[in-house]
Amino acid sequence: MSSVGEKPPDDERLYRIGEVSKLTALKPFVLRYWETEFPMLEPVKSPSGHRLYRQQDVDLVLKIKRLLYDEGFTIAGARRYLRESGNGEPAEAAASEAAVAGRTTYLSRKMLLDLRDSLRSFLTLLERK
Repeated sequence: MSSVGEKPPDDERLYRIGEVSKLTALKPFVLRYWETEFPMLEPVKSPSGHRLYRQQDVDLVLKIKRLLYDEGFTIAGARRYLRESGNGEPAEAAASEAAVAGRTTYLSRKMLLDLRDSLRSFLTLLERK
């Protein structure tokens, strides 16, 4: 046990939402939104109602950020990936399946946007004649 006035060990450290926001370069409203979308992200609440993130919560936020921003997952795809992997690194087959599921939506959207742009170009050409 620690005596009064001592800092808790790092694994017991609690971070307020502003600190997590700075550590992860995310706005607090994004963190609050992700709490609603990712049930596994559950910071504890202080008696005064402030969110207190444990180190494992901060790690999970960073993992969610990587999946969404770097790997192109949708929120649903990232949620499924984390759920199927048990918040840890999944088995190789589960990882590739989740990656394909998350990226398929991203690629489909990109393909549709490219198709829309191409059709607009053709329409512009036809209208000129």
